[in-house]
Amino acid sequence: MSDDIDLKSPDLYLGGAPHDVFTRLRREDPVHWNPEADGRGFWAITKYDDIVAISKNPRLFSSAREHGGHRMFDENVVGVAGVGAEATDAPMISMDPPEHNRYRRLVSPGFTTPRLQLIETRIRERVCTILDRLGERKECEFVSEVAAELPIQVLAELIDAPQEDRGKLFDWSNAMIAEDDPELRKSPEATAADVRSMAEFASRLWDERLAKPGNDLISMLVHSRIEGEVMSKERYLGTFILLIAAGNETTRNSISGGLITLAAFPDERRKLAENPALLESAAAEIVRYVSPILHMRRTATADTELRGKPIRAGDKVILWYVSANRDEDVFSDPFRFDVTRGEPGHLGFGIGQHYCLGARLAELQLRIFFGEFLRRYPDAEPCGPIRRMRSNFVAGIKEMPVRLR
Repeated sequence: MSDDIDLKSPDLYLGGAPHDVFTRLRREDPVHWNPEADGRGFWAITKYDDIVAISKNPRLFSSAREHGGHRMFDENVVGVAGVGAEATDAPMISMDPPEHNRYRRLVSPGFTTPRLQLIETRIRERVCTILDRLGERKECEFVSEVAAELPIQVLAELIDAPQEDRGKLFDWSNAMIAEDDPELRKSPEATAADVRSMAEFASRLWDERLAKPGNDLISMLVHSRIEGEVMSKERYLGTFILLIAAGNETTRNSISGGLITLAAFPDERRKLAENPALLESAAAEIVRYVSPILHMRRTATADTELRGKPIRAGDKVILWYVSANRDEDVFSDPFRFDVTRGEPGHLGFGIGQHYCLGARLAELQLRIFFGEFLRRYPDAEPCGPIRRMRSNFVAGIKEMPVRLR
């Protein structure tokens, strides 16, 4: 395998995931050493089974901030979202057991099946309202008018924030995630201002829920106890950033990427439009095919070996979900989009202790959205240049004109 391809370079993903590169890596060098110009380098893990094994062994492969955290950069230096290590305490995604498990239990009641059933009707109402606004138009800018609206509205409801503030949540989410995109993160000064604004907003919610608790996620965080102690304000802010980013980016980009995929496979789109019973398997297949989160990072805590490669204590290990979701040894004809696929679960939401808490909510939104959208616009497809986020972390789409009729 040639060493001239740098998987860290965000420019590599501007045209979409470089699947030709990952296919070669899976075949020729599935545990690949990627040098870094500004660091010691990292191991690129591209096979499904290897990623599952690493994800289920947090003692050997750590997500904890003390070892660098869950991002390719070092969170002790750069911070949780690339905004300065002093900005927040680590969120639970940058923790290992048993600490991770304690904090996960604080948030998990917000994503139970009964709670999702309570908001399912409101999600459908929101989808219909968003689509009603399109009226009889033949085209739209799909990301800003459609894909971004649903998850950010649902997120605002989950944290019981005013819907008129959802634009702020959307902008903050982009700024936190898109550290390599100059359009979304314009300058260190602008980012610092975003962080201050978000911290002030989160602190105001904290104070309001402290005085008057409700049935929302913020109230759960403010009033829950961890072994008898309340969550610290710093830890709360880190968790708030995680909720805002994870609650928006994954679903928004799965909706946008899902439309691109359905347009590329018109027979599958037609099959889904004619048989809504397939929406559940189709939602999972959309996440597999799109892989909205490209990778996560672990750090080896001791010397070990994988496929004959010596991994040393302190080495960064990057789990490329986008590659694992096309693994030929796991998925039959992995480059085919199949709304009836029933093979092993995708890794689009991770695996193991850090499996995404909001996975069921995300797939619920996908099922409802595409059920309503395809009923109205069975032949919708992109009709102009697709502008992608400059990122090696998320498969972000910034702009996409779509022909509806």
